[in-house]
Amino acid sequence: MRVSIDSDICIGAGQCVLTAPGVFDQDDDGFGLVMPGREDGGGDPLVKEAARACPVQAITVREE
Repeated sequence: MRVSIDSDICIGAGQCVLTAPGVFDQDDDGFGLVMPGREDGGGDPLVKEAARACPVQAITVREE
């Protein structure tokens, strides 16, 4: 799987971090980011739930 966040869309709601804190973090301005080395989802089963929880659909999860 490949996980990414569109920084142009993200509003910093933080739902991704609350749902899958082992994969997502927030930058100094509060916007979501995928933690370095976790672009593959890190085996976290909640990555897809985090994408669904994003209020602006800024997270993309692609199966590879």
